[in-house]
Amino acid sequence: MNDTHSKVIGYILWIFGFLGAHRFYYGKPVTGTIWLFTFGLLGIGWLIDLFLIPSMDREADLRFHSGQYDYSVAWILLTFLGVFGVHRMYMGKWLSGIVYLFTFGFFFIGVIYDFWTLNEQVSIKNAQRFS
Repeated sequence: MNDTHSKVIGYILWIFGFLGAHRFYYGKPVTGTIWLFTFGLLGIGWLIDLFLIPSMDREADLRFHSGQYDYSVAWILLTFLGVFGVHRMYMGKWLSGIVYLFTFGFFFIGVIYDFWTLNEQVSIKNAQRFS
């Protein structure tokens, strides 16, 4: 079984789900952005997601590659230290990590980009290891 994402992390992020955190984590950036700007569809979508997290977790496990880099670690680093580029350094992207460090996450635009693409970035890095 390819267990790339954690239900525990998903539920922890669900607590802040009215901001879309759990949806970004499970690789749903469009709905994550909608949740961000509508406060979880005014709380209704947020409550429904309480029951959808197990299926979002299964979907993410099927979609993304497991490997050396852990998705949960990358997401925690992005969420709490993203403006310092620590999540990029964790994945071996030292140059962009240092740029983030000195430019406040590339003026925060880079952090937003990473919220949209971090799952794919980790998946690509994990797949490269086996190539």
